[in-house]
Amino acid sequence: MSSGVAYSLRGLVLCLSIVPMPLAAQENRPVRLHAPPALVESGLIQHILPRFTLKTRVRVELVDDPAAADIALGDSGAPLFAGLDAVWHLRVTGGDHDGTARFAEWLASEVGANTVASFAPGGTALFGPPPDAADIDVVVTYDGDAKLGHQVSRAKCTRCHVIDEATRGFGIGSTPSFMVLRTLRDWDERFYAFYTLNPHPAFTVVEGLTLPFPKNRPSPIAPVTLTVEEVDAIVAYVAALQAADLGAPLIHQ
Repeated sequence: MSSGVAYSLRGLVLCLSIVPMPLAAQENRPVRLHAPPALVESGLIQHILPRFTLKTRVRVELVDDPAAADIALGDSGAPLFAGLDAVWHLRVTGGDHDGTARFAEWLASEVGANTVASFAPGGTALFGPPPDAADIDVVVTYDGDAKLGHQVSRAKCTRCHVIDEATRGFGIGSTPSFMVLRTLRDWDERFYAFYTLNPHPAFTVVEGLTLPFPKNRPSPIAPVTLTVEEVDAIVAYVAALQAADLGAPLIHQ
């Protein structure tokens, strides 16, 4: 083989090894979402993002600068939902991320609309369809495998939580049982996003959603590793649980 051909082949190999790298980096970064402070402070964004990510494995992060966002919620674009005395619109501001279109389509879909409408802190829905849209019946479903969720909960959650009658006496006494957590109005939000709520981030890894622990900052205890399907299954299992009877609510005088 001549030296000229050898140099050409080396150049081709170098090009092939370099070109895909920006694409890979682009696919690995989260979709960037900008939302006004009122929406963020309401809790709606925290409600919808874990649900979208669990179903699609597309990560989404909030950014403060609208110019840096792939998608923006605000007062311009396509009307998406109403609430907090305003109509909120969806605007795609960047199209160079594979997950951008997927997230925009999900937000505008019936599933996305039902997810927004099901956000009801304190039992009162804060958001609904925009004025010119038809009423949406909110039907919350949990399509995970409840049987698998029971098995996973037994294997990975009982060092802290009581997860059924058979595990009473296990776990940490000050940690609420699954049955007690089931009494909360936002129980499903807590379980869908549990890996973001303290103390879980210190020792929990959800494959495809969370980053592994750095070698110089490992988990302080044996980490709990879950798949997206297992998280979905746990939610389905808890949905089928009988909520604990905590008696009559406290009356303050």
